[in-house]
Amino acid sequence: MHASPAAPSPAQGASQTSTNLSLQTFSQTIPGKITITLAASLFVAACAHCIVPLPFTPVPLTLGDFAVLLVGLLLGPRMALAALALYLAEGACGMPVFSPAGPGGVAQLFGFTGGYLLSYPFVAALAGWVVRDLRRTPAYAAAGLAALAGTVVLMASGAVWLGSLHHLSAAITLKLAVLPFLPGQFVKIVSAAGIYTSLRSAGERFPRA
Repeated sequence: MHASPAAPSPAQGASQTSTNLSLQTFSQTIPGKITITLAASLFVAACAHCIVPLPFTPVPLTLGDFAVLLVGLLLGPRMALAALALYLAEGACGMPVFSPAGPGGVAQLFGFTGGYLLSYPFVAALAGWVVRDLRRTPAYAAAGLAALAGTVVLMASGAVWLGSLHHLSAAITLKLAVLPFLPGQFVKIVSAAGIYTSLRSAGERFPRA
């Protein structure tokens, strides 16, 4: 026979509830929001360094946009917008937060991937707004639609920027800036939606603004 796991004592339950309330209260304070915003920007930076260069396009595969979608879903529109604006400011100041495939600093904001980078705050805000607006929709479906909406803006911005920068035709722009990344974007959308849904189901609380 296997012993049944011991149920948490009332004291343990009260302690856990107190901790959760303390974290929730802290996240609603100005220091808490600043901490979360900074942490989110650093999370995007870490993911941006996970890259796979592609020989047929100047745009590398990266996990940076996955992080942008996830931050948007978790933090809501205003805090996600602030976190990604901070991320761009960090990169513009020369901090090594952008993909190492580019020159870094302001030059990277106006390089091949500038359209993707400059759209990040709006992509995150859109994902956060859509998933909140669809609160009556099943969580996974709402998160998937929100991430999809953000991805459409991301891809369109990146493609228009790259095509305009090099005066490319629409067909070549799609070949370089959109089509190679569609399978990966599908995986990122599904993964971001799954992580968001799992954390929500586990009872996590996210500061939304």
